[in-house]
Amino acid sequence: MPAWPGGACPECGEDMPARMVRCRNCRAMLNTDLDCDTVEIPAFVPLKEIKEHAEVAARGIYHECESCHRELRVNGRYVGTKIACKLCGAKVDLRKPPSEFRVGYVHCPHCEKTLRINFKYVGQVVACRFCEQKIELLPLMPGQND
Repeated sequence: MPAWPGGACPECGEDMPARMVRCRNCRAMLNTDLDCDTVEIPAFVPLKEIKEHAEVAARGIYHECESCHRELRVNGRYVGTKIACKLCGAKVDLRKPPSEFRVGYVHCPHCEKTLRINFKYVGQVVACRFCEQKIELLPLMPGQND
């Protein structure tokens, strides 16, 4: 049979232009000499959502002064040294491995707010408490600049 000459679809009656293979409305084959598609259309399977997160290294630590028992916020570049407490002037010894410090801080790369972190979460993906974006906490690197 020659190509579809145009006219009403035999299935739904919709007017179709010439040389069409399938009806635009009901998808019925207009040319009976053609075979139906031999290619099977696979089922739609949505892909898993890719979870993106930013990696953030600790910028510093919080450490209690042994003299006045107040908490000091210490930049990471001073870890591994001795410093003076800015509140009472006593010497504070920070010469211990970074793994011995329990609490530190990071700056969220998404909202730029400062987050207090517990070092037990290093290596894990957590959410910023301000913007809810995902960040992976990296260990404290002594000597880094803030």
